[in-house]
Amino acid sequence: MNKLNFVVKSELIVGVDEVGCGSLVGNIVSAAVILNYRTPIYGLKDSKKLSIKSRMRLSKEIIAKARYWGIGSVNIEEIEQLNVFRARLLAMYRAVQKLNVFPDFIFFDGKHVPNIHIPSMSIVQGDNMIPEISAASILAKVYRDTEMINLDKIYPEYNFKDNKGYPTQYHLNALLKYGHTIFHRRSFFPVQKLFNNK
Repeated sequence: MNKLNFVVKSELIVGVDEVGCGSLVGNIVSAAVILNYRTPIYGLKDSKKLSIKSRMRLSKEIIAKARYWGIGSVNIEEIEQLNVFRARLLAMYRAVQKLNVFPDFIFFDGKHVPNIHIPSMSIVQGDNMIPEISAASILAKVYRDTEMINLDKIYPEYNFKDNKGYPTQYHLNALLKYGHTIFHRRSFFPVQKLFNNK
């Protein structure tokens, strides 16, 4: 991992990341993690660069070894009301709240920071640089992927277990053939277009 040119001197450093903003289906999910340096976790990196097997293994290890961790979600109705940008920030804020501890500093992945009264900063591609963000990235990804795999059992025709709700060609073809489900985000263009044409 790359090193930042400063050090935050604290044991209560939080990393926060989210997943699901570009999906057409389901919740936006964020995770917040405070690692325990007395029980190091090796192999942390951006969840997208890990195999499914590695993500699952690391997710279990993070839950077992982290000092604190929390998951924050924003549901479909909230996404439609807020828009995806504000929903993303809300998911991150909720994940920090779920820690049940007041941290000293928060690293958020990306360009923006939620309105939160704790010293913090955003870092583009932070999931490649900050171990806490990497851990959060893995937890959020595994949590949301599990939600989509469970949804696939209800709607197998959309292949959510593989596409995780993202607009693959298979998913778009299924939308045209079967229409949208109650879990689709109607304000997102491919779904909105279909809905408006009915």
